[in-house]
Amino acid sequence: MARRRNFDIRVQPGFGLIALFTFFSLYLPIAALVAYSVNAADSLSRWDGLSLRWFISAWNNQAVQDASIRSLILAAWAATFATIAATMAALATTRTPRYPGLTLKYAFINQPLMVPEIVTGVALLIVFSRIKVWTGYSGLGYLILAHTAFCIPFAYLPIRARLENMDLTLESAAADLYATPWRTFRRVTLPLLRPAIIAGFMLAFVISLDDVVITEFVKSGGQDTLPTYMLGQLRRETSPEINAIATVFLALSVALVTLFYFVNRRRP
Repeated sequence: MARRRNFDIRVQPGFGLIALFTFFSLYLPIAALVAYSVNAADSLSRWDGLSLRWFISAWNNQAVQDASIRSLILAAWAATFATIAATMAALATTRTPRYPGLTLKYAFINQPLMVPEIVTGVALLIVFSRIKVWTGYSGLGYLILAHTAFCIPFAYLPIRARLENMDLTLESAAADLYATPWRTFRRVTLPLLRPAIIAGFMLAFVISLDDVVITEFVKSGGQDTLPTYMLGQLRRETSPEINAIATVFLALSVALVTLFYFVNRRRP
């Protein structure tokens, strides 16, 4: 009796053609964006040769500098707080026997992934608007809190995955040698968990860096991040300078995601 071959979608008729069409549809607009970022013309309707003038213009634009610095500061703080919270949540949901309600906690932690951003943005706008009235404070703290809450599940997933696959032998050995839980975590668990923590931080940083919807609802006057600045400029006019900014943004995001991939491949 002939052995039944395993199903492999890659050898199905038309798979290659469909895959090429999908990649072409996804990346053609991005390729056009990158190409026109080095276009010397003042208009997107014609091509005048290669030039870096729009990158230089964006670099010298004070509004772009302010928005970029604000975006980096916001993403760094939000990713840091989100990673700390995600690490504690991952430890609390993996270093314990299963019990009724644990699945509900998973869903609660990952709630920002399931709820549309527009809903989260409106909810935060309502809450923070009342707090602003009561306290008179309208600084960057609201954006940091909003981005932290939204980024927690992105940092939580890789950290939880690493903890679930981690060998408990070394932790048990440390406990047998009378190490306290804190000492065991600091000397054993944390070093093994470090690649996942770094990966979670980078993923949260990228998500915070390019968020538009929640930022647009929560920010106060004069608190534009780079994505909201770009959105505002596109509403007025389509300048090739925006293409240059988007290209740099794309390169930074790709670099961070690539680094996240290689860090997350490391085994504990």
